[in-house]
Amino acid sequence: MIERILPAPALHTLFVSRETSNCPLLSDMVTLGQSLQEFGLTDKDTGILSLDYGKRLLINAKNVDLKKLTQQGIVEIVDYDPLKNIMMVIGLNDPTLETPTHWIIQKARHDVNAVLQINSTSLFEKFQDRLPTTEKDTQPGTLERAKEILRTLRNGKTILIKNEGIVFVGINGKEIHDALNRYLEVQK
Repeated sequence: MIERILPAPALHTLFVSRETSNCPLLSDMVTLGQSLQEFGLTDKDTGILSLDYGKRLLINAKNVDLKKLTQQGIVEIVDYDPLKNIMMVIGLNDPTLETPTHWIIQKARHDVNAVLQINSTSLFEKFQDRLPTTEKDTQPGTLERAKEILRTLRNGKTILIKNEGIVFVGINGKEIHDALNRYLEVQK
């Protein structure tokens, strides 16, 4: 069977509510995001953090600096249809471009409730000989990217996205923080 890759339809975001989410995991997400300052990430290093919450997903909004994350910078994804590329959202801002990828990863893997993606070519270069790496270059937020990451996650819970950065997955934020401690040096 030959797989055809069709262009993805534009993401259509429907806001259920333009209020701040009141999910009980918000404080965990803010704490984990703000802890990234300890690891010496530069202003050029951007990140996407998501936590699975039952059938929903918390993720930082577009253009939000994780190191300065607040409750207002988080959106709650109520539902997502990857075939129609329609997303139902609670929050003040638009979700980040990688939201579909994080949704698919967390719904496909029962052992993954937290995903941290750090877009940093310097981290990619630092670990490219030590960590599993996606084989193909893929566009952010696409089904192809999600499939490529899921394929590479078979080899470990910390992987690299080819030429882009590093992805940490875990059952919760603590597991992500522990992995950060293993791979990145804490700046004193």
